[in-house]
Amino acid sequence: MAAEIAPGARPEASLCISDRAFNAILYGASGVVLALVVTLGYTLAKNSAASLDHFGLRFLISSDWDPVHEQFGALPFIWGTLVTSFIALLLAVPVGIGTAIFLAELAPTAISRPVSFLVELLAAVPSVIFGLWGIFVAAPIIQRFELFVGERWGHIPLFSGPPMGIGVLAAGIILAVMVLPFVASISTDAIRAVPRAQSEAGLALGTTHWETLRGPVLRYAKKGILGAVILALGRALGETMAVTMLIGNTPTISISLFESGYSMASVIANEFAEAMGKLHAAAMSEIALLLLLLTVAVNAIARLLIWGSTGMQGGDRR
Repeated sequence: MAAEIAPGARPEASLCISDRAFNAILYGASGVVLALVVTLGYTLAKNSAASLDHFGLRFLISSDWDPVHEQFGALPFIWGTLVTSFIALLLAVPVGIGTAIFLAELAPTAISRPVSFLVELLAAVPSVIFGLWGIFVAAPIIQRFELFVGERWGHIPLFSGPPMGIGVLAAGIILAVMVLPFVASISTDAIRAVPRAQSEAGLALGTTHWETLRGPVLRYAKKGILGAVILALGRALGETMAVTMLIGNTPTISISLFESGYSMASVIANEFAEAMGKLHAAAMSEIALLLLLLTVAVNAIARLLIWGSTGMQGGDRR
């Protein structure tokens, strides 16, 4: 009498040698990725030990950055990273979600396919090219905008400072351009994954197309869209080259959008190769460790949200 086998299950004995070898390769590949992440975190923690011992938690709240006198604090870089990332999301999220709704629900196929391809292609452009575009094209425009705003509302701290075209605002705008494809592309997929019955049910109840989009469609896709936003935030937090070229690289904390700033990734790129001693190098390793932890946390949240959205739609194989 043959043994009963549950639907979808495959007895271990039935695996041939090639299947076992293939499974071993897949387990090995996954193990390599896990080992790389663990090794990366361990290496950064080990190299930042001197800074952790010397400064402790004071490193997170101090604004001093004086390599000559070995006084280091990460607060200006944390501030610059968070402010530029916030500006980027503030600008990119409305445009990205609007683009996603257009591509998924309104645009004819002849338009949506090439535009979707261009949006995804934009995500593959190297950041140094965005940096050069920012210097030669965006910075002069931003400088004229800062001059216009400064003449009228320069007494407001948010708009004070010299209109140089390079600073926190410029870095935030270039980051918005860079993260826009992430928001638009993933949000498009999330909206397209909404079952057609959801929108058809809304239309059958007498709602308009806009009311159907705003209600059942966006409500169903909101987890996927939120995941797209958080993934874009993760990209903005860790972006280096374009921000380094436009933020001004001054370790100060200012509420003005026109002032220069510094980001966590930028200070590592600029100073690590020329570190003035062991403590200086350890301080930058600690900044890298903070950036790694922040990025991993943001991406983990985004992944959980996307998995939740996919599972809700029955597309998760696990």
